[in-house]
Amino acid sequence: MKQDADIIIVGGGLNGSAAALALAQVGLDVILIDAMPKEILAAPEFDGRGYALALTSKNMLNVLGVWADVAANSCPMLDIKVSDGRAGEGAAPWFVHFDHTEIEEGPMGYMLEDRFLRQALLRAIENTAAIQHLDQTTVVDQRIDAGGVSVELAGGKSLSAKLLIGCDGRKSQVAARAGIKRSGWDYNQTSLVCAIAHELPHKNTAHQFFMPAGPLAILPLNDNVSSIVWTETSERAAEISAMNDTDYMACLRPCFGDFLGEISLKGGRYSYPLNLTLADRFVDHRLALVGDAAHGVHPLAGQGLNLGLRDIAALTEVLALAMRRGEDIGTINVLRRFQQWRRFDTSSSVASTDSINKLFSNNNPLLRSIRDAGLGLVNSAPNLRRGLIRQAAGLTGELPKMLQGKVL
Repeated sequence: MKQDADIIIVGGGLNGSAAALALAQVGLDVILIDAMPKEILAAPEFDGRGYALALTSKNMLNVLGVWADVAANSCPMLDIKVSDGRAGEGAAPWFVHFDHTEIEEGPMGYMLEDRFLRQALLRAIENTAAIQHLDQTTVVDQRIDAGGVSVELAGGKSLSAKLLIGCDGRKSQVAARAGIKRSGWDYNQTSLVCAIAHELPHKNTAHQFFMPAGPLAILPLNDNVSSIVWTETSERAAEISAMNDTDYMACLRPCFGDFLGEISLKGGRYSYPLNLTLADRFVDHRLALVGDAAHGVHPLAGQGLNLGLRDIAALTEVLALAMRRGEDIGTINVLRRFQQWRRFDTSSSVASTDSINKLFSNNNPLLRSIRDAGLGLVNSAPNLRRGLIRQAAGLTGELPKMLQGKVL
């Protein structure tokens, strides 16, 4: 029986959209299914949300033909400053300063507003004949057999393909229906996300203040605006979220400090409960998980989307090579190559972000003295600092070709 496409992707967010473009580029026909309407995904209004894209993620978006569409709206991150702190006291004297001039490849990364990236991905999808985009569509069941995979839609229609990819987030129903279990825990932390306009220029510098309740990230956007990811205990975050804008800002200012002059709220306010979640396996017969569907990490290093793009680049390369050798791209032997490639990097990221959060998200005087000394040590060790810069830029490990900026 003729299948409707080579690949069905469930979840049309950033990972799902990027996966569709990457797979179409290597000659595969893709059906992209998303429950959200396109109009919401393509909303042009500024809402305060942004992403820290590693240098290698920028390379991949360039290969996909998307970067040219968003480059003018991106903000390069030239410096990153990491320090310990407490509200009202400013940063501790010990800190780490990462300078982009310590690596040869360029800026460590770029900040990009959510709306610009979503719009660019949607435009690219609409201009790609090999992608069929079904919005406002829900998958209610999936069936896998030796010859392929089929999904049943809410309206009763069925679609079939060689491979099913779950890009449907931390509560992935694609994974659940396949019987893939998850491990992890709740952090009892919530990230408050917004954008702040400020009086003084940020000079393309990202700041990470480790406060007792959780990290505060101040990430540069264009035009004297910064994206804020402000982590508090879930109880305190609920109280702050319920406040009006004036009281919200009164809580933020002591944490933020005055180094950028007067600050004001710009755009919307959001909150995201934080947890760690890791799928027991990333693949099954004719099924693969990508992004948050495979692994959800703490946002303190801004690596969530970058990890998803690394998944997509690796999976696309594995499938392209298998297809060119005449292999069935949905077989478990092919998909295990992707899992083997990505499992170590993912597990390392999960472990490091979890450990850093636990070490810094407290007010223990002994731990504070240890971590401050550690920050000072890293800052005084050029080779160690340079290695961490390369890691932040996504330049470590076995990089798929797309992350190197190469077409497959």
